[in-house]
Amino acid sequence: MKLTAYVVDGMTLDIRPAPLERGWMDATNEHFAYRCLPLNIANAYGWEILNPCGFNATWSGGPGLEAITIIADPGGRSPPISHFGNATLTFHIPCLFRTEKGVDLMVQGPINRPKDGISALSGIIETDWAPYTFTMNWIFTRPGVGVRFEQGEPICHIFPLKRGELEDVQPEIRQLSEDPELNAQYDIWTTSRSQFNVDLKQAGSTAQAEKWQKLYYRGVSPDGQGPSAEGHRTRLRLSPFVKP
Repeated sequence: MKLTAYVVDGMTLDIRPAPLERGWMDATNEHFAYRCLPLNIANAYGWEILNPCGFNATWSGGPGLEAITIIADPGGRSPPISHFGNATLTFHIPCLFRTEKGVDLMVQGPINRPKDGISALSGIIETDWAPYTFTMNWIFTRPGVGVRFEQGEPICHIFPLKRGELEDVQPEIRQLSEDPELNAQYDIWTTSRSQFNVDLKQAGSTAQAEKWQKLYYRGVSPDGQGPSAEGHRTRLRLSPFVKP
């Protein structure tokens, strides 16, 4: 699948494959947050657009454009603006993205990067045809709280989506007992999970040595048979944007 960024002449775009690492995950005891494989995969699921200009911003609480104060660092380029009002901070993205026919672009805030006082908004764009740039918008959540964005900090996260696939999903709810094989695997897991948590408190136990159960991480089923998941991944390695 091709994903092309056509940068507006005279402008620059700082974009990279989203990294696995997060500062708050580094700060957890023994980096235990990285034991959560779903977090790891989500962190790296796409590309991050980086902030070209460090700045401080504050929202006074009013609905007007003037309610947001933005103070850019000296020498900074292309700081955000107050364009829509209603507590919305707007970053201009200086390029047109192009996807293959029938493929949209998911545009959202950086994944698993919470920021106090402000929250990123999300959008889905038909980038297989639209000749229009888009803006990345963040909305303040509390008035009078200063927000800081550093130069090089991620401000936007993107990844392609095939149009219409979600609408083809046929959701349903069933009782777990209707699938005896799945129910049996679940019972094995809950029993082993409970025992593992008990053993964690026992000095010198195997559970203490292992520290955490790794069944999902390894892609094996609860009975230890596996790998049971075809195409199971423990890390994503996306290609960077390059000039041909």
